Amino acid sequence: MKKNILENKNFQKKDNKILKKIIIITSILLILAGIITALFFIIKNQKSNRITVKTISKYWDVYDYESVYEYGKQFLQNDPFNNTVLTYYGFSCFFLAVSQNDNLALHEYLDEAINKIRLALYDATDELRPQLEYMLGKCYFFKNTSTTYYYSDLAVKYLTLAKQHGYEADDIDERLGLSYAALGNTEESIKAFSEALITRESDALLLSIAEQYYKSQDLNVAEQYLYRVLNNTTDADNILKARLIMAQILADREEYDKALEEYKSILEKYTNCADAYYGIGCIYEKQNNKVKARAEWIKALKIQVNHAGAQKKLSIY
Repeated sequence: MKKNILENKNFQKKDNKILKKIIIITSILLILAGIITALFFIIKNQKSNRITVKTISKYWDVYDYESVYEYGKQFLQNDPFNNTVLTYYGFSCFFLAVSQNDNLALHEYLDEAINKIRLALYDATDELRPQLEYMLGKCYFFKNTSTTYYYSDLAVKYLTLAKQHGYEADDIDERLGLSYAALGNTEESIKAFSEALITRESDALLLSIAEQYYKSQDLNVAEQYLYRVLNNTTDADNILKARLIMAQILADREEYDKALEEYKSILEKYTNCADAYYGIGCIYEKQNNKVKARAEWIKALKIQVNHAGAQKKLSIY
């Protein structure tokens, strides 16, 4: 009987040990399963949140430049020389820049665009290089037109390279013409504007050509372009600019009465045109009537206090 009791106790001990082992193994397996499940979800979440070139490309395709900018910035922190992302990011900076009303924000975006596009140019393919040069030229063009610093030479450099490398865009020649004009290179400006005219004609382009011919003192040709502007445009600013140049041409030809008529006709419609008063003053100056000339320049300054021409004249007389 005692022997049976001992045997039962031994069996119970063995059963308890086995049960404990099963419980421990089961607990370990459950913990491992929990860890594996947690790791799975962490990896899955990281993978779903990971920014890829494909992610950025997707936003680029739908013109979501803000998202391209934000995701591109994050991507480049880990892979700063990825050419594709540098290109997308640089281009998005440009498009965000030209949509800004704040001049400071505009230049911050343009500076970022220039930096990233220049980096992208280092190892760009022959196929992509012309487009990068074109966009870089446009960045410098917009910096030049919205600041007191001079970037026209760089705009000319990269727009010319883009054109030489086969890139085609309707605005290349016009922007080259404006950049050459800013550099005072009248001959190249006229050449670029004339090529732009072949692609598309506009009042602003015709006026720009007229201005350059006037600067080169080719008055007859300038006059022909001005007539084309005046006969075709309905834009008030372009009409005013064209008529002011016409009046200057008449004054340069010493047809003072006709020039005065033109200026006075301008003032009938544009009563606050400081340039017209300045022009009238210059005609009186040429006729040696200093008193009348000063009176007109003073009128110009009352309308436009920083009118450079009137300020210079009044500092002399």
